[in-house]
Amino acid sequence: MNHPTPAIVAQSAVRPLPRWALLLLCSAYALAGWFGRDPWRSDDVAAFGYMRALAQGRTPWLAPELAGLPPDADGLLPYWLGAWAIELFGGWLGPELAARLPFIGLLGATLCATWWAVAFLARSPAAQPVAFAFGGEARPADYARTLADAGVLALVACLGLAQLSHETTGYLTQLAFGALLFLGAAALPGRMVLGAAAGAAGLAGLVLSGAPAVAALLGLGSAWLACHAAPWPQPARARGAVLLLALTLLASGLAAGLDLWRWRIVEHGEVKEWQSLLRLLVWFTWPAWPLALWTLWRWRHQIASRQWHRHLWLPLWFTLVALATTLATQPADRALLVGLPALAALAAFALPTLRRGIAALIDWFTLLFFSIGAIAVWVVWLAVQTGVPAKPAANVARLAPGYVPEFSLLAFGVALLASAGWVALVWWRAARHRAALWKSLILPASGTTLGWLLIMTLWLPLLDYGRSLGPQVAGVRAALGEAPGCVARLGLGRAQVAALQHHGALEVVAPAERSACRWIVGDAHAPARAAARWPGEGWQEVARIRRPTERNDQLVVLRRADPEGEQSGAGGPKAP
Repeated sequence: MNHPTPAIVAQSAVRPLPRWALLLLCSAYALAGWFGRDPWRSDDVAAFGYMRALAQGRTPWLAPELAGLPPDADGLLPYWLGAWAIELFGGWLGPELAARLPFIGLLGATLCATWWAVAFLARSPAAQPVAFAFGGEARPADYARTLADAGVLALVACLGLAQLSHETTGYLTQLAFGALLFLGAAALPGRMVLGAAAGAAGLAGLVLSGAPAVAALLGLGSAWLACHAAPWPQPARARGAVLLLALTLLASGLAAGLDLWRWRIVEHGEVKEWQSLLRLLVWFTWPAWPLALWTLWRWRHQIASRQWHRHLWLPLWFTLVALATTLATQPADRALLVGLPALAALAAFALPTLRRGIAALIDWFTLLFFSIGAIAVWVVWLAVQTGVPAKPAANVARLAPGYVPEFSLLAFGVALLASAGWVALVWWRAARHRAALWKSLILPASGTTLGWLLIMTLWLPLLDYGRSLGPQVAGVRAALGEAPGCVARLGLGRAQVAALQHHGALEVVAPAERSACRWIVGDAHAPARAAARWPGEGWQEVARIRRPTERNDQLVVLRRADPEGEQSGAGGPKAP
């Protein structure tokens, strides 16, 4: 039985979102957070360490290491991208900013791919709104453009996207190439060339980013749906399905050739762990998930039919794979990242069926949440700069001892403009009551962008002080003194090794090579974890340096004692 579409949309409801406004919003979101900071712990600075080592020729390209530590991720593509960028632009941009350039492009590609994927799905005949008896229903091209705008707004509004999409890690490459695969599957079988190019790039990128199983599942599901993609004729559907299947098999062969297949299933037994996963799903995908659930309810007859409508089943399949990966692997939040473009597409298809009361509830909640959050950011910044109000200033001093406030006129100006833009948008939304479909997502997307901009401008120096390992490494470097030579690591993680090499310009070697070094830098908790490997007699502790914002994060500096009672090398004073 053919059920009518639940979408009832007039042409007046698909008035365009101004291109300048969408581009400004996406640019502000995509660019904020990349400039004026150090690499942050832990994944960000660890990935940067491998990129820098590759660019400097200190480690093999096919088997990179940091002081004997291989990467914790299987895919090497993110490290190659950052290393190539450092080689090309590091001389005049600096290695930190140069390494981020490809990832800025990947975030922009994610937003563009999501827009086009939703536009292609919205052009499906089954996705079109009900035809009016006397005309006036939304035209297909305008309808598709409006839903594509809404899809991008829903993606930007997702709270979990902000931090992870602004780190130079493989999770951002998985997000970008997952979005490209989503675009390729949405374009087929109508656009064979675009679908083949985007699908091949997406599958290969996912494999080389360390997600071959996700690539295989998404590719096989997309091939199945392409085979049932009405209303295209059977030969076109068969060509699209065979193309996706062939690309998936090639990607699987690439993963096998590079030995990237891994079994990473983890068990969740404790109730608290399941509760933590549920909380993650709720906040990480807000506000897309309630809209996606509304889509599944309002379009339930089309989903339950045997016609496999791709505008619903394709994003649903991508979302289900991401949810399964989130529940079965660690880290859960990064696994969920790949499904956000598809979840945003599902959220966009809720708008043609959204009731006025629900839309008003979303607007009011968004207005209050982000307005209060913006006021809080300004109040804390004012307290740090002036000491008034006293309580927030005291809290910052307690949480970040030793922090010296900084004032940047550029950051202040950007934050002021963003806040003024938010006030103007709220005024527009409250006063004009436009009928455009995207109106229900413009406040959530703009509010998320506002919050991210304020944090990445007003709070950036404070966050950099707290999340960078630079201050701690400076203490280590002072304890080592001049020309320390090689330094052996002991119990250090990849992020700590990368920070010592980058911030301290130290030659860090593996524990097995410590006989050639006068110094050891170890994690203060290493003796409890691996007492057998902790050096005994012949080494004396010189200093313990803790990270300013974390009392339990301490590095121990050890110096080899001379057998005749004299100490080898010069060390600095004992650090607190």
